[in-house]
Amino acid sequence: MSLKGKRMAFLIGPAFQDEEGTEPKKYLVSKGAEVVYVGPQKTVYRGKYGRAKVRVDKTFGEVMPSEFDAVVIPGGSAPEHLRVEEAAVNFVRGFMKLDRPLAAICHGPQMLISADSLKGRTITCYQGIRDDVKLAGANYVDEPVVVDRNLITSRKPSDIPMFNEAIYAALKPKD
Repeated sequence: MSLKGKRMAFLIGPAFQDEEGTEPKKYLVSKGAEVVYVGPQKTVYRGKYGRAKVRVDKTFGEVMPSEFDAVVIPGGSAPEHLRVEEAAVNFVRGFMKLDRPLAAICHGPQMLISADSLKGRTITCYQGIRDDVKLAGANYVDEPVVVDRNLITSRKPSDIPMFNEAIYAALKPKD
C-alpha cells in the first residue's frame, strides 16, 4: 500500500545518528510519503559519525504540527540539542496533542521528556536514557520496537527495519 499523500516531519539537529536520520526517510519515501526535515535553522547538519548529512527544509517557525501526518525523531546527539529549543519542544508537545503517529528512536525520547509527553506511556529507547524516561513517568521496556497508541519507539540503529515497518503500519490505509 502506498503512503502517497502522507506528509512527515523528521526533526533534525546537529550530530543526529547518521542512519536514524536517513534510512527511515529513504524507506518512507520509497513507500510514497513526503518527508520534510524540520530543524531550528535552515542549514546542513552532519551526522554524528560523518556518514550522512541532511539539509533542513523548514524551520520550526515555518511549520505547524497540524501540517503533518506523522513525526520522526532520530537519535544521536540531536535530541539533546533540540530539547533546549523552545520552538522544537512546543512543536512536539503540539503534535502529541493531535494523537497522530510520532516515532522516536535511540535518544529521540529526550524530546518527549522535555515536552512532558511520557507519563503513563510504555516505550523503549537507548539504554543510556532508560532512567530518564522512567523518571519522566514512562514504563521502559527493552524491545526492538514498542507501539503505545500513537507513540512508536525503538532503541538503536539495528532496530531501524522494525521501526520503519511500525511507522508504515501506523500510516497505511486501514482495510
